[in-house]
Amino acid sequence: MNSNAPLLVVVDAANVVGSVPDGWWRDRKGAAERLRDRLASHGVPGVDGPVELVLVVEGAARGVESVAGVRVESAAGSGDDHIVDVVAQAGARPVLVVTADRELRRRVGELGAEVTGPRSVRR
Repeated sequence: MNSNAPLLVVVDAANVVGSVPDGWWRDRKGAAERLRDRLASHGVPGVDGPVELVLVVEGAARGVESVAGVRVESAAGSGDDHIVDVVAQAGARPVLVVTADRELRRRVGELGAEVTGPRSVRR
């Protein structure tokens, strides 16, 4: 691992937003924007040092804009496939993926990423 590169944190927006039944389904884009704003202001609790935050959105949440501290990427197709691509492109730098999706956890784990659940960013 390249210890000089900032930690890349890739957040599965659909999975994290969907982890709490707070009415997100009525406004998927708004829910993703609220998550983005929470990440921009609070980061990832328990993660110290420099971090690059990437929020991957899909479906009705496409079009959410990036803000200072959080790059938003809209998946053209499957959000999971896009997240796997982002992790694969990271090379040897440390990566943390935020999702509860078992299959996605397996896929990014095979690429060397660490994984944590939605609660880590929903606090």
